Amino acid sequence: MAEVSYVLEGDFDNEVIKSALPVLVDFTAVWCGPCKMVDPIIRQLADDWAGKVKVLKCDADQNPDLITSLGIMGIPTIMLFKDGKVVERVTGYKPKDQLINKMLPHL
Repeated sequence: MAEVSYVLEGDFDNEVIKSALPVLVDFTAVWCGPCKMVDPIIRQLADDWAGKVKVLKCDADQNPDLITSLGIMGIPTIMLFKDGKVVERVTGYKPKDQLINKMLPHL
């Protein structure tokens, strides 16, 4: 499975908003049980969509201002950014097929 990099608040604009590729960001925390369940799915999507979608993680505890500015109220929250805008958002654990069905129309 692919190694998925973490993005920090200070890099978010360059890594996500200004990205030429769509960016899937998994907002997560180390203590979150559902986040641990979704982690292998995010890594599989990084493999499946390599070269088409940039896949990143963002630690909610380390980036509270970013979490607040994006209106994230629960984790895991998975957001798809395209052309600098949020085009899809999923909160909570969802199986891989449900995540793909939500994201695919935007890719």
